[in-house]
Amino acid sequence: MRVLVTGAAGFIGTRMVGALRAAGHDVVAVDAMLPMAHGRGAEVPHDCVRLDLRDADGLAALLRGVDVVCHQAAVVGAGVDAADAPSYAANNDYASAVLLAQMYAAGCRRLVFASSMVVYGQGRYDCLVHGPVDPLPRTVTDLDRGVFEHRCPRGGEPLQWRLVDEDQPVRPRSLYAASKAAQEHYASAWAEATGASVVALRYHNVYGPGMPRDTPYSGVAAIFRSALEAGIRPQVYEDGGQMRDFVHVDDVAAANLAAIDAELDGFEAFNVCSGRPVSIRDVADWLCAARGSDRAEVTGRYRSGDVRHIVADPGRAAVRLGFRATVDPADGITDFAFAPLRAAVR
Repeated sequence: MRVLVTGAAGFIGTRMVGALRAAGHDVVAVDAMLPMAHGRGAEVPHDCVRLDLRDADGLAALLRGVDVVCHQAAVVGAGVDAADAPSYAANNDYASAVLLAQMYAAGCRRLVFASSMVVYGQGRYDCLVHGPVDPLPRTVTDLDRGVFEHRCPRGGEPLQWRLVDEDQPVRPRSLYAASKAAQEHYASAWAEATGASVVALRYHNVYGPGMPRDTPYSGVAAIFRSALEAGIRPQVYEDGGQMRDFVHVDDVAAANLAAIDAELDGFEAFNVCSGRPVSIRDVADWLCAARGSDRAEVTGRYRSGDVRHIVADPGRAAVRLGFRATVDPADGITDFAFAPLRAAVR
């Protein structure tokens, strides 16, 4: 199958191109080589084409004969500064709209693309008294007192996190999250209008070899790793009890291959996760132990707007795509302690 991969020179895209080629697919690799991701003056990999997806003519030429598009390109980051909005709208949403239009013109009706867990917003919670509830935003008063759990909007009781499945409402809480939700909406409407197939893969916390060190694309695991390499104990915010799902980049590549092979109809979204929730404190301590360092420092500090818990239900991907993550986070993160990272961006 001929597969066009956008964002092909990035952390996930690079791994995906290798997996696709190993599986026998003919890959067309493209990347805009944005300085914030690759550094100024970064060279395009020899097997990749430099292309801004907003270049409709250039994109049209590369889409000829393509059977499926694997769309990984995006500007990422926290997206809490209003000044970020134009960048997200231009590089994520408008670029995706151009891609969809050119796919339609080229007769390509299959899209697999990278969405994100951030579309779920706060996650899913139960109150032991009132059942499933939408949590109240955490107050500065509580956070300053070291009370980090959400409270029930009805009685003020502490809430218990639950696994998020794909039927959870899309409620973005940051500009980046809003851009990913917008991409999903554009893709869903495009599938409805054209009879196309769209698979939205909602990645959870991706880590692994080749992860960038110090860009908006770096995750907390890479930040902890970089601190340890500098001889600094990792700094863990809040009490370290924030629950997340860490999924290895090789499993992410496998999920994309499974989505290509599944040949589903219409629009469907899937969590891409390990299915094994872990705390941020555990991630830091596993890395510390692997590198022979003292345990991480739990600071009690907090960042306004951070999500307390967001963990995923892997069931739908297992049933509909036949995808199950194979790398246990404890093993993968321990190995990640010495995995090669991408050079610092200059």
